[in-house]
Amino acid sequence: METKDFQPKSFWKRPEGVTGAIFLGGVIVGGGYLLVQLIPVLVPLLSNTLVLAALLVAFAALVFVLLDSKARNLVWYVYKSVMRWVTGLFVQIDPIGILKSYVEDLEDNLKKMNKQVNQLRGQMHKLGEIIFNNKKAIKDNLALASKARDRNKESQMILKSRKAGRLKESNMRLEDLYRKMEVLYRVLTKMHENSEVLKEDIKDQVMVKEQERKAIHASHSAMKSAMNVISGNKDQRMMFDMALEAIADDVSEKVGEMEQFMELSSNFMESVDLQNGIFEEEGLRMLEKWEKEGVSRLLGEDKSALLLEANDESNVLDLNAPVKKKVAEPDRVNQYDSFFD
Repeated sequence: METKDFQPKSFWKRPEGVTGAIFLGGVIVGGGYLLVQLIPVLVPLLSNTLVLAALLVAFAALVFVLLDSKARNLVWYVYKSVMRWVTGLFVQIDPIGILKSYVEDLEDNLKKMNKQVNQLRGQMHKLGEIIFNNKKAIKDNLALASKARDRNKESQMILKSRKAGRLKESNMRLEDLYRKMEVLYRVLTKMHENSEVLKEDIKDQVMVKEQERKAIHASHSAMKSAMNVISGNKDQRMMFDMALEAIADDVSEKVGEMEQFMELSSNFMESVDLQNGIFEEEGLRMLEKWEKEGVSRLLGEDKSALLLEANDESNVLDLNAPVKKKVAEPDRVNQYDSFFD
């Protein structure tokens, strides 16, 4: 994904936008209340030529700001800068700081995900053993039913045949559950692999861009940025921060998806009772809903490939294989380098 493919959040959807909306609302309400209170005082003053002239000058200045694009851009820039500074006193809005916190979240989530993979692997081993033993029991009961039929023991034949039928029906449900668990396992392991890459890419970006950002901010003062805004030129400082914010927004969505799927898989596994051979249908429905949803930001094109692999009987899953870890390649391109092109 490149910067041109990413739609940055508008000012009003950012934390500083919330502060700005509250401040603007307060100004409108407070200004309206003040105006109502001052009307009795202002009306007599309008008869004074100097006061009237001052009010007209103020009104003309307001009209000029509203009509002149450069003045309007400058006021808007100053307003956003002030709101961002105020918000920064209470909320972490520095993109570098946000990316560092995401690295910590990813490290914590990777440990939890690895634990989930191991738990799921254990459940799948148990379920595979139950299915195997059921198949053996079906075969044994059908053999006993055949012998009973040869000996004209009809009641014994019916009993063994029915038992084989019940086991076969149970196995069909358990095999369907195993296929869903396989989807879960393949997705979790792939998410773990991709999240490792994501974590390393963010760490690399933070390491390189933190110093670069300090240099850009030092060489591009707030005044110079304001002049660029007035003249309509692209401000390097602003563009650099926008690229970092685009990365932070993209990572936010990927980490959110990762945590959402971990919660889904946790609920699914908790609903399965292998000892009694039962499981809640709600867990299956949640997983099926995820399968039918759109493209995964974290998995990308791997999602559809994983689902095909899980439903391909010839593609046997090796539960004893270790969870793959992405080996760092010297010439590998960081997925976020293009954001600064």
